[in-house]
Amino acid sequence: MKQKQNNTIVSLKDIYVEFDGEVILNHINLDIKDKEFVTILGPSGCGKTTTLRIIGGFLEPQEGEVFFDGEKINGLPPHKRNVNTVFQKYSLFPHLNVFENIAFGMRLKKIPKDEIKRRVKEMLAIVDLKGYEKRSISKLSGGQQQRVAIARALVCDPKILLLDEPLGALDLKLRKNMQWELKQIQQKTNTTFIYVTHDQEEALTMSDTVVVMNNGVIEQIGSPTDVYNEPVNAFVADFIGEANILNGVMIDDCRVRVLGVELECVDKGFGQNTPVDIVIRPEDIEVVNPEDSPLSGVVTDVVFKGVHYEITVMCNNCEWIIHSTESAEIGQKIGMKVIPFNIQIMNKLFENPYNSFTATVVSADEEAKTIEIEIEDSKVEIEGQYFPEGTVLNVILPPTALSIAGDGVGDLDDVYIESVIFKGEHNEIILESDNQKWLMQSDQDEQVATYVPLKFDFSKARFQVAEGESL
Repeated sequence: MKQKQNNTIVSLKDIYVEFDGEVILNHINLDIKDKEFVTILGPSGCGKTTTLRIIGGFLEPQEGEVFFDGEKINGLPPHKRNVNTVFQKYSLFPHLNVFENIAFGMRLKKIPKDEIKRRVKEMLAIVDLKGYEKRSISKLSGGQQQRVAIARALVCDPKILLLDEPLGALDLKLRKNMQWELKQIQQKTNTTFIYVTHDQEEALTMSDTVVVMNNGVIEQIGSPTDVYNEPVNAFVADFIGEANILNGVMIDDCRVRVLGVELECVDKGFGQNTPVDIVIRPEDIEVVNPEDSPLSGVVTDVVFKGVHYEITVMCNNCEWIIHSTESAEIGQKIGMKVIPFNIQIMNKLFENPYNSFTATVVSADEEAKTIEIEIEDSKVEIEGQYFPEGTVLNVILPPTALSIAGDGVGDLDDVYIESVIFKGEHNEIILESDNQKWLMQSDQDEQVATYVPLKFDFSKARFQVAEGESL
């Protein structure tokens, strides 16, 4: 079966992967162009390395198709794919020198000695290691070792080079230098690079295209400029660089309300009085006199960052971050001016701000006024409510009624943290259990891609007898 379009070299069609009942990739689709530097970016556990392994042939999807250069390659082993991989641990041979490490793959293929010598020499020039042929691996720096690993992977002339967080073991300065060098190597060799990282700076610095992943799905595909300036949702905005992400209401086209203030924007098509997420980058806020802007606040912190000052401002009980070339005094009242073009409006990640579910009363005590309901596979006792046994209830919980059980015993166990986004006043946390997603507000930071016990405060809940039921 052949399925090539334009200059697409890799196509993933409806890829689904799960391990032990946990969905890792949820029917993703991705096209990668030839000679492109593509970065797959996302937090730990989002599925980015699994995607790389499927392209490399190290893992087969349960569902979906993988195309390479127009040919379906499901089931084709790694050594038969024109692909090579560089891992975070370079796996160089310590008993071989630089030349022999690079030549190793070609010797296995029984390529003539003169050809091996010519290719290694060319590759050493490309990775800026001329004269290092006889150098021991143990006498190389981390960056030099990485370049040897890249040279070894590229010398066999693969059409695609897969790179799984290869800069993770390097120090900050060397990592920044290697970002530039990797892009130069990719351009010199005209090889398609597919790079996996959780580092936003790496993605923005090196990539032609960035693929942002979260929780087994692709959130956005675009150029670094696109994903930074036009994020599709709050998760992408939060993950790509710093941002002020706030709850707002789209009053009408080009008018939004945030923190009780109406602002002009350029976005349309959200409807009237629609809850939205608002993103304003710190560098897009101009510090002005308080009377010159409808938004004003008090400076609570100032940190010099080298190229700018990072100014923290409390505005209507909400924390804002401003990047400015001019400093401010702590305690000073300032205005915050934002032009309409720099106010980004997005649909909310969680469409229903309340957590609603249906539950059946499995036992009830009218005298004690308590009921027991079943939530997924857990039974939970609720005080202060009475409905006859067998009643089907619609239960509605505001985000403030959810918390992570400090004692480790929750109403629901093993609930997955999908995203954590600071909204100026609190963190909005989206969690996923077996049957549904939940929205929680918290002052605590939580770790994404971890499992936690979830506790409900039913004193804040609303209970309604389900339609068609009668007491």
